[in-house]
Amino acid sequence: MRVEIWSDIACPWCYVGKARFEKALKAFPHQDAVEVIHRSFELDPNRPKGDTAAVIPMLAQKYGMTEDQAKDAERRLGDNAAAEGLAYRTEGRDHGNTFDMHRLLHFAKEQGGQAAQDRLIGAFYTANFAEERSVFDDDERLIALAADAGLDAAAARGVLADPDAYADAVRADEREAAELGANGVPFFVLDRKFGVSGAQPAEVFTQALEQAWGARSPLTVLAEEGADGDACGPDGCAVPPRD
Repeated sequence: MRVEIWSDIACPWCYVGKARFEKALKAFPHQDAVEVIHRSFELDPNRPKGDTAAVIPMLAQKYGMTEDQAKDAERRLGDNAAAEGLAYRTEGRDHGNTFDMHRLLHFAKEQGGQAAQDRLIGAFYTANFAEERSVFDDDERLIALAADAGLDAAAARGVLADPDAYADAVRADEREAAELGANGVPFFVLDRKFGVSGAQPAEVFTQALEQAWGARSPLTVLAEEGADGDACGPDGCAVPPRD
């Protein structure tokens, strides 16, 4: 079974939602048969690289609240993160363009598969929400995080130096999100049959996993009954009969 997660590194609910989903997945009896793929979704795709700003004033302006109210909102988010065992800096964070991080996540999947991609997005989340040094407009910071996730630092530097590298993959994910009706993140899609929107409680993800697992269609083999074609298996390959 495949679970695809559309998310953005700048999204605090994606950070929390990932932890809640993983809690459900860890308890799922068939977890070893679940493939998790992270898909790209930029919350602010038109933001220029290098345009960074502090989070608290941005929230106050965007949502028409005072900075004190924005700080309270961040503290509540911090409480939600803490409940999932996540560190969260409620003040002093910045935000900016996430396109390069999404490109590196596609690079990670190509180089090291699902596990490498998951390690890298986890490192990005922790760096953005729990650590002081910014991940925006700081290529060396991203390269160091990629290396910590087990990727080749020189290759990661090459990706960042080429603005076209994996750009099409990011845009393809974003088009797919739109086609699926996702207008916010996190957005979880299970076997392209079921969708879960938002950082739902772990219990909701448990129900979704169970429902998706139970709804898997059995394989229909297109051949006459008892008529097996030539094939290879653990014991070797079928030998063609003599004419």
